[in-house]
Amino acid sequence: MNIQITDIEHIGEAARQFVSQIGDRHVFAFYGSMGAGKTTFIKAICEELGVKDVITSPTFAIVNEYTTPSEEAIYHFDFYRIKKLEEVYDMGYEDYFYSGSLCLIEWPELIEELLPEDAVKVSITEQEDGSRKVEF
Repeated sequence: MNIQITDIEHIGEAARQFVSQIGDRHVFAFYGSMGAGKTTFIKAICEELGVKDVITSPTFAIVNEYTTPSEEAIYHFDFYRIKKLEEVYDMGYEDYFYSGSLCLIEWPELIEELLPEDAVKVSITEQEDGSRKVEF
């Protein structure tokens, strides 16, 4: 599936399209270069799901937990600062990835061997005109 984000004003529409395609999948691995818009798109997805918490990149915390209006947990990971896989083991990643809750992961390439087999790969690439292409 491809979603085009023409500009920041249309990111909510793109998030709505993405959410409509989630189905029964839970773990989404977001790939993209620095500045591609991974955090911004994840924020829009959470807002589309009704999250009222402050949504920020968990760069230093590694994981942020948000709650939907129906009390469902959403876990937002940022593995950019991970130096060793032991750090991910120590945080109990399995408790999150196999919880059945939505897991949105930035910088999954750093922990790729730990991703569940059914994790959905999401690529965000900046286009020449400044728009973003989301493929999954």
